[in-house]
Amino acid sequence: MTPATLVLLVLPPFLWAGNSVVGRLMVGQLAPLELSFWRWCIALLAALPFTAGALWRARTQLWQHRAALLRMGFLGIACYNSLQYVALHTTTPLNVALISSAGPVFIVLIGALVYREPAGAEAIVGAGLSALGVIVVVTQGQLLHLAQLRLAVGDFVMLLAVVLWGFYTWELRRHPLGVAPLVGLTAQIAIGTVMIAPFTLWARFALGEVSHWAPSGIAAVLYVSLGASLLAYVCWGEAVARTGAQVPVYFANLLPVFVALLSFVLLHERIHVFHLVGAALIFGGIHVSLRGRSRLGRRG
Repeated sequence: MTPATLVLLVLPPFLWAGNSVVGRLMVGQLAPLELSFWRWCIALLAALPFTAGALWRARTQLWQHRAALLRMGFLGIACYNSLQYVALHTTTPLNVALISSAGPVFIVLIGALVYREPAGAEAIVGAGLSALGVIVVVTQGQLLHLAQLRLAVGDFVMLLAVVLWGFYTWELRRHPLGVAPLVGLTAQIAIGTVMIAPFTLWARFALGEVSHWAPSGIAAVLYVSLGASLLAYVCWGEAVARTGAQVPVYFANLLPVFVALLSFVLLHERIHVFHLVGAALIFGGIHVSLRGRSRLGRRG
């Protein structure tokens, strides 16, 4: 765990925390699928000047990985964020955060059941501690709030998003493309954007979902395109390549902690004791999972 690897693990949840804040702020202003489409469309246009030549040179290699690329583009680009934006329109941020906290559990289960990746006791304990930390944060330390939750359509939408993200993470690990991270990401974005387009048109003309564009909306799209998309995904892909598919998910559970920090800085909301307790549990889960991987490495 070098300092560079630590930065790669921490930066994506920080940028995605900003994405969560922006997604909530844009409810009622930007239609969810349109926000997702323009997010990836602009990210693609921003990446192509740097990757077009490498994409052309690697076209034969990428074609050989076309099945994996289609899965990655569908799972990580077209599905996850589109479903998250849709979920935020039909359920509460508390429910979304709670369902997202199940991510490590799904990663472990998907790895064991689908990819035949053994799950050690440390991975299970680390997932449990991290999930408990997230629950403490989103319930503000009052766990009795859990009994008051009611699952809405958006809850099931977010649950589906978390499961698909688990598959995407394993696909990154098990099917390396053999190209630079940004080049592989650009290929995924191109595929995912094409997949999102027809659903965006359907939502616009069949469901009547209309966006109301303003300077704040344009700024929001630019942020989620360049920061929460390009930079965050490059870091995430490189972190998965360095550490495996399980460890980055524990760091992804830092998301609610960063949301609290951004709310304190940007919205002048107070940081409470339950934020600190939740952060301690999340970091405890990360420590347990990393210690378990270190032991496995020594035994190998």
